[in-house]
Amino acid sequence: MWVPSKRFFATFVRFGLVGGFATVLHYGLYYLLHFLMGANAAFTLGYVISFVANFYLTSYFTFGTSPSWRRLWGMCGAHVVNYLLQVGLLNLFLWLKVPEVLAPLPVYVIAVPVNFILVRFVFTRNGK
Repeated sequence: MWVPSKRFFATFVRFGLVGGFATVLHYGLYYLLHFLMGANAAFTLGYVISFVANFYLTSYFTFGTSPSWRRLWGMCGAHVVNYLLQVGLLNLFLWLKVPEVLAPLPVYVIAVPVNFILVRFVFTRNGK
């Protein structure tokens, strides 16, 4: 049976802090912008801005590495998958009549664990 190490747990906590900050930034931008533009445009713009902050914080704080082009492209790939998952879920929840202001919240609950797995693989040498 696999038991997470203290190092893994600490990394997960740092990932949660960075992800929490990025999520709050994303949601705050979405909330402000959805009054000015459609929900999908506001969601996308907030996602892009929070991605940039997330990349640097993930590099330095979460995994203690320097940003590199390889990591940027790997994180971009992980976040393309994450974005598609999130925007698909956003539209599902909007279709289910969840109010626009609240629709991103259940999206984050589902997408964050998936994103951790993808990003951890990018920032660790062998994914272990």
